[in-house]
Amino acid sequence: MRAAEKRVKRERKTIATMIAIFCRDHHGEHYGLCPSCAALHAYAEQRLDKCPFGETKPTCAKCPIHCYKPECREQVLQVMRYAGPRMLLRRPILAIRHLLDERKPPPERPRRRAKPTDRVKSSSTASANRA
Repeated sequence: MRAAEKRVKRERKTIATMIAIFCRDHHGEHYGLCPSCAALHAYAEQRLDKCPFGETKPTCAKCPIHCYKPECREQVLQVMRYAGPRMLLRRPILAIRHLLDERKPPPERPRRRAKPTDRVKSSSTASANRA
């Protein structure tokens, strides 16, 4: 497995662990997640799948693009504020790797792909300019 693939896999493991710590301590779920935390975890997984940075993904704190909906972003911030310090005791290697990832500078914002309608407009204006 390439290092970049390991990075995204580790990011998935980190957010899952943080949500599990938060849920266990706040909602009393010792096995699995409560429905609201399970929904937050599913949403976080979905956002990781659709991350425009892909393999070069920075940590969410360093990311120039905020892809979470505001209410979900607030929930994740609460989870990270609570579970982050506790990760050092419960999952020290994962926490240290996350802290090291956070020190890396964020990559440049990826360029937006042109929409099919934009391509049609640009080709029609190019042909109009030639005439």
